[in-house]
Amino acid sequence: MTASAVFLFGRRARRRWVHLILGGALAMPYVLVGSVILGPVIGSDDVFSSLPLQLGSFAIGLPIAAVTALFAPTRPLVSGAVRALSGTDGDALAHGPARTRGERARTAAWFTLHLGLGGIVSGMSLAVPPFAAVLIALPLFAGLRGTRLGLPAALGEGWAVALTPVAGLAMLLALAACAAGCGALLARWAPALLGPTARDRLAAAEARAADLAVRNRLARELHDSVGHALSAVTLQASAARRLLDTDPEFVREALAAIEDTTRRTVGELDTVLGLLRDGDAPGTAPAPTLAADLDGLLRRTRAAGQRVTATVGTDPAALPPLVSREAYRIVQEGLTNALKHAGEPVTVRIAAADGRLEITVENPLGTAPAPRRPGGGHGLSGIADRVRLLGGSAQAGAAGGLWRLRVHLPLRTT
Repeated sequence: MTASAVFLFGRRARRRWVHLILGGALAMPYVLVGSVILGPVIGSDDVFSSLPLQLGSFAIGLPIAAVTALFAPTRPLVSGAVRALSGTDGDALAHGPARTRGERARTAAWFTLHLGLGGIVSGMSLAVPPFAAVLIALPLFAGLRGTRLGLPAALGEGWAVALTPVAGLAMLLALAACAAGCGALLARWAPALLGPTARDRLAAAEARAADLAVRNRLARELHDSVGHALSAVTLQASAARRLLDTDPEFVREALAAIEDTTRRTVGELDTVLGLLRDGDAPGTAPAPTLAADLDGLLRRTRAAGQRVTATVGTDPAALPPLVSREAYRIVQEGLTNALKHAGEPVTVRIAAADGRLEITVENPLGTAPAPRRPGGGHGLSGIADRVRLLGGSAQAGAAGGLWRLRVHLPLRTT
């Protein structure tokens, strides 16, 4: 099928034709109102007996349609029809009701254009096909010739009869071209008249940015809490299995640590999932902080057989809650990396100086690198995100046979 045929008779063209027919149907009540107004003015009881009077009623009805389209709910209704039938990109159209005067005026302009073009195409769709069918059949049926059907007498004579099928087909093509052209015009003007304003686009961008920020924060929380728990539980279970027969006391401690780790992680997971469920109340498990759980974090890590030395040069309870929470996650991720890469002993240093909280996590480089997941992990990038949101700095890398994570967080978060 050629491009011209697709434009005239393709699926999109047919849907736009239906859209125009719906516009013509919507125009009929306004035409009836126009006829009620026009009839008494010209002193006629039968406005529809004359084509000029019908067109006059149509012309009176369109301004009335424009006035009714000024109501705010009109825009989402007509935008839905445009998305479904005109082939216009849905993102190019506004979703909410028209609020400002300019938005209402543009909606009214599009609605009037739709009803005007729809009324014209609907009238042509009713009148042209029967007349074209008569012209096509005229050479085959002599009874159709003459003036009984309102046809010119010349159509029943000579070469005119042979040319009437061509004229009938041309009329059908002209109708299809008119419908396709009007549908394309409506589709072209829809984004300009029904599309979101600059304020709408800004609000949508802000909403997407806020949603992305929430999703990233929840992803970091899941990665840090669940990732650390799985790494710790795996090593704790492995150590307990190796020492099951030789050190029952260590096995009991490891099992207790596994129970504590999983219980806490389930609580944190419930909190995050509660935030993801629309309408659900979030879980009640508090976000872990240095003041609340640093000792427990170190104890659970040591229960996995990891030697950890911690030096805390500041009172965790005196830290701002946001800094304490993010610092906890950073220390947790540093310990998780040490668990994964089997480098020990691990040294953790936390100190406050010059208005900053300094966190350092060091461990020797492992002799055998841990297997990497496809695409790598997200721990260090999560730390970088946390630090950047607080306006701090972070460095991580190998130096002198050690893997060192060093973070500076400002203590003033406002």
